[in-house]
Amino acid sequence: MSEESIAVTHPFLDLAPLSADRFASIEDRVARLLGTEQDVVIMQGEALLPLEGAIRSASGPGTTALNVITGPYGQTFGNWLRDCGATVIDLPVPFHTAVTADRVRQAFAEHPEIDFVSLVHAEAATGNTNPVAEIGEVIREHGALFYLDAVASIAAEPVLPDAWGVDLCVIGAQKAMGGPAGVSAVSVSERAWARMAANPRAPRRSYLSLLDWKERWIDGGRTALLHAPAQLEMLALEACVERIEADGLDAVMARHAAAAAATRAGVRALGGGLEPYVHEASEAAPVATTLRVPSGVVASELVARALAADPSLPLAAGGGALAKEMIRVNHYGVDATRSAVRACLGALGSALGEQGLDVDVQGALRAVESAWR
Repeated sequence: MSEESIAVTHPFLDLAPLSADRFASIEDRVARLLGTEQDVVIMQGEALLPLEGAIRSASGPGTTALNVITGPYGQTFGNWLRDCGATVIDLPVPFHTAVTADRVRQAFAEHPEIDFVSLVHAEAATGNTNPVAEIGEVIREHGALFYLDAVASIAAEPVLPDAWGVDLCVIGAQKAMGGPAGVSAVSVSERAWARMAANPRAPRRSYLSLLDWKERWIDGGRTALLHAPAQLEMLALEACVERIEADGLDAVMARHAAAAAATRAGVRALGGGLEPYVHEASEAAPVATTLRVPSGVVASELVARALAADPSLPLAAGGGALAKEMIRVNHYGVDATRSAVRACLGALGSALGEQGLDVDVQGALRAVESAWR
């Protein structure tokens, strides 16, 4: 190829290599975001990578796991644990509510052999959030390893692995952080590293392996990366952390809380039979508000009508069987704004009105303004 045929330099393509020092500095900033002294490993894939890697690294035959199910991800974690050979005690909770520390305490009383607990902090798919601080106290009393999926909650509400006694805390950047989907992170306690090292079935020489990162990256002084980093995703992760730092984490979380409160208030004022899926506001996740549609209305069809006028709205029907009854207003990241909430409620109100249901769109918009203030 001649020099004349080389394309014009492209900012997404012609990048200088990402150094180990730069990679390590991004890990340090993520650790500060989590307020943790634990090791933080950034993994080069969507959050399912560290979620599965952590379970396969820290569990196996001989593990007795309490798996709390407040949505579809809890079901997935139970499947992975069983596949690892663990004995799994499922604790299912209705998706319109949250688990309580007393339920977890009762599970330990009935099964004192539990040595691993898996929990989702906020289930964006079902719109609930769980009281991790209180649950962490119970888990610490019994000495079990605590695995937490904080992918949806990070930057939408407090995530404090050290204060809560979380041994494996997985986060992703693609929701409240407003960052890329292709990179994620996990904080790992010394207890968790010891559990992995003692597990003969922990992945080694594998993309799922956390121990590879420990032995070849962390223990080596973070001077040589295991493989070529996902450069664009790493730079995007750095940028979204910088933005959170500039805005202030408290301000970012407050914006998500305001979006959730405004959505719930607007829905109640809208009418038309639409109502919050999670009954109690205290159990509703600030990252997304789920809604139950009225009898005779199919959620997926209502969402399709709402999106027909504006496909960019952060609206989605529930997954699987929930597609008939649940709508999600995904007010996270750049959509944690008053304008996004107003637009979603306006579109849903118009779609309900088209079906002959009595709605008050202007009343809903006034309720949004009042609740946001």
